[in-house]
Amino acid sequence: MIIKLPDEVQYIIDTLETAGFEAYAVGGCIRDSLMGKEPHDWDICTSALPEQTMGCFTGQNIIETGLKHGTITVILNHKPFEITTYRVDGKYTDNRRPDTVKFVNVLKRDLARRDFTISAMAYNSKAGIVDYYGGQQDISERKIKCVGNPNKRFQEDALRILRALRFASVLGFTVEGNTASAMHDNRKLLNNIAAERITDELSKLIIGDNMHELLSAHISVLTEIIPELEQSIGFEHNNPCHCYDFLTHVLLSLDAAPKDPAIRLTMLLHDIGKPSCYTESDDGVGHFHGHSQASSDMANEILSRLKYDNDTSKMVTQLILYHDADIEPIQKHIKRWLNRIGEERLRQLLMVKRADAMAKSDKHLQSKLDMLDAIPPLIDEIIAQQQCFLLKDLAVNGRDLIEAGVPQGEKIGTILNRLLEMVINEEVENDKTALIESYYNCCNSS
Repeated sequence: MIIKLPDEVQYIIDTLETAGFEAYAVGGCIRDSLMGKEPHDWDICTSALPEQTMGCFTGQNIIETGLKHGTITVILNHKPFEITTYRVDGKYTDNRRPDTVKFVNVLKRDLARRDFTISAMAYNSKAGIVDYYGGQQDISERKIKCVGNPNKRFQEDALRILRALRFASVLGFTVEGNTASAMHDNRKLLNNIAAERITDELSKLIIGDNMHELLSAHISVLTEIIPELEQSIGFEHNNPCHCYDFLTHVLLSLDAAPKDPAIRLTMLLHDIGKPSCYTESDDGVGHFHGHSQASSDMANEILSRLKYDNDTSKMVTQLILYHDADIEPIQKHIKRWLNRIGEERLRQLLMVKRADAMAKSDKHLQSKLDMLDAIPPLIDEIIAQQQCFLLKDLAVNGRDLIEAGVPQGEKIGTILNRLLEMVINEEVENDKTALIESYYNCCNSS
């Protein structure tokens, strides 16, 4: 198979070969090309030592990315291209990166150190595809398989355990048996990995496909990252609204949600407090009173532990807090929600509620979906008509109230909020005269 290399990549390979060295495009760019995908990055490996590589590109913009590990970056046409010397890795005492590397001049030895077969292929226009470890066959069989001994690969860098799941998720592959067993056996090594690296992989993992099937098969890995999920395994709802156990419901809701990392993260954690809130009535029906608040609180702790940014944490915990709230397709009700959480968050909340509903029993499902479908047009109408649902859009302000005889102080804010509530509830028009008159009427009636 011929792979069309970008001009810059071809130039890099030609330059190194002209100088007497080997050079290949390598890794994920070859995998993606074979799968008909547009590679995001193009990496090059070479037999040239880092200093020799730099000498080949004298006059170019060069960044000494990681000379210790044999990598430099050449900037061509404002785009970065990493060039790495063939190498073998020393011991990984921190389960993250090699303590030392040794440069070699044999491509096969370099490819042998890589994580998965589908990422251990190289290509140039002269040699074609170089595939010593069966990457092409594994792509055709749609499976993730480690290069060599999977236990060794995961002990070198435990984050590869999550990378295996991420590739399976994003590519729609399954994990080969020995690789899957090694993931389970070495999962506790994930505790040696920085939270930021875990978070990055988790966020990519959960926006893939077949979350229910994939994460159910590898639940021990997921619960190593989020141990709070373990109590959900096999925990039954015992409620007519649910036909699945807690964990199955969560994973099916992931599949039903849009492929947005924050929305998917919300679905992963939206019911995490349910087991702690579970009670049964005399007739054996399960109830989960207060689970939204409990889940939001637990999610906040989990997201903090995983070092998620504040904006993501605030969004996810707020969506979890309100995920079970009733939202009626009535304008004044919608305006209350717009006032409470804003337009963007309300639209996100509708996505969450839809995904949640899709992972429950079929009982009343269509009526729930119809109700949810009726809400976005109402939001559009309220926004298009510039209807008032925020204080800044109220036709009166504090100065107007003072001119109307209201003493300055905290009472101003209380009155403005009461007038806004009346406008939202459609008890009075958002008109200055009408609002002042309503204020006087309230004073007289009291």
